[in-house]
Amino acid sequence: MNDHRRLGRELDLFDTDPLMGAGLPYWLPDGAVVRHTLEEYVREAERGAGYRHVYSPVLGKRELYEISGHWDHYSEDMFPPMKLGGEEVLLRPSLCPHHALIYRSRSHSYRELPLRIAELGGMYRSELSGVLGGLTRVRSIQLNDAHIFCTLDQAVEEARAALALIRRAYADLGIRAAGYRLSLPGEGNKYVADPELWRRATALLEEVLEGIEYEAVEGEAAFYGPKIDVQIVDRAGRESTLSTVQIDFHQPERFDLHYIGPDGAKHRPVMVHRSIIGSVERAVAHLIEEHGGAFPAWLAPVQLVVLPVAEEQYGQAEKVVRRALDLGLRAEVAGPEHGTLGARVREARLVPYVAVVGAREADGELAAVRLRDGRKPGAVPVDELLHRVRSVVEDRDAELWAAA
Repeated sequence: MNDHRRLGRELDLFDTDPLMGAGLPYWLPDGAVVRHTLEEYVREAERGAGYRHVYSPVLGKRELYEISGHWDHYSEDMFPPMKLGGEEVLLRPSLCPHHALIYRSRSHSYRELPLRIAELGGMYRSELSGVLGGLTRVRSIQLNDAHIFCTLDQAVEEARAALALIRRAYADLGIRAAGYRLSLPGEGNKYVADPELWRRATALLEEVLEGIEYEAVEGEAAFYGPKIDVQIVDRAGRESTLSTVQIDFHQPERFDLHYIGPDGAKHRPVMVHRSIIGSVERAVAHLIEEHGGAFPAWLAPVQLVVLPVAEEQYGQAEKVVRRALDLGLRAEVAGPEHGTLGARVREARLVPYVAVVGAREADGELAAVRLRDGRKPGAVPVDELLHRVRSVVEDRDAELWAAA
C-alpha cells in the first residue's frame, strides 16, 4: 500500500522535525516542486475562469472572527489569541472573513458581479496531537480558496461552474472522485441558528446537484451554511473530503456587504465559497498515494533524466539538459559517479523520461529513450525527444509517447 507518510519521506518530498512541532511538515526540494507546480496549475485554471487573485494576512483581530461567527462556533479549533499591545490577534482558521473585508473595502455595482476573488493562502487549525499525521491532518494549511460575490440569480451557475473546475482539475491530476455529498447541519449549537438561511442555501445547492448522484449527510456542514463535498478514497479505503462548494448567506449579512443594483438601491450579495483542490497538503498526500510517487509528467519533480554511459559523454548529457531547461522542462544529469548504468536506470524508475547517451548517441545527437512505463522507443534525435516531452507536459497528457 502506498502510504504517503512513508513514501513521501522515502522520495524526499517532505519531512518533519520535533523542533518545528507536530503537524508542521516542511517541504524538501522535490516536494516543493510538486507543490509549486500544483499551485501554479490552480492559479492558471482560476485566471482562465475569471478569478482575480489577492493576498491577505494570516493574522486578524479577535473582533474580525467575532463578526464572522468563527469565535462563537469554531474557537475550539483555533489557536489561542496573542496579546498585541491592547488588542488580541489570532492566526486565522479560514480565509473567508478576510475576503469579505476585501470586498467591503470598495463599492460595487451589479455590473461587476459576479466578482471572483481567489487566494492560495495560509490558515491554521489547532488540531489535537492524536489526529495529526503526514500531510492529511496538519496545523499549518495552505488552502486553495476562493469566494464569489454574486447576485442570488447568479449563485447556482457560479456553483455549477466551480464543480466543473473541480472535475477538470481531477482529470488533469489523475484523481478519481468517490462521490458527492450534500453536507447539512446536525444537532447542537455548532451551527448558526437561522432556519431560513439553511433552507434557502440548501435549496440552491440541491439545484446545483440536479443530475448528479449524491448523498445527503447531516452534521457535516460548515457552521454558517451547507456545502457540496467532493469525496475521495485513499488506498486504505478511508474516505475524506478534498474539494468543496458552499453557498453562504450568513457572512454577507454579518459583514453588511452590499452592491448597488439597477434600481440604485443597496442589495445583499450571495457569497459562494469554493476550493478546487482543498488544502495543498491533503491534495499532495492523495496524489502521492494515488500515483505511488509516479506523478503525471507535468507534475513530476524531475521530468527527464539524462544518463551518460561513460565520463566521455558527460558533456553531451549536460548539453541535452541545458536545452531541456531552456524549454522550461525539469531535467538533470545522473553520471557514472552515481553508479552503474543499470543502477542509475533503477534509481530513475519514477522519472517519466530517461535518456541514455552513449558514444553512438553522442556522435549522432541522439538519445536512447526509456519510458517510465517500461517502453523503449529507442534512439531518437534529441530535438524530437525534447519536443515530445514538452508537448506532453504542456498538454498535461497522460500518454507519455503517443504515436507520431
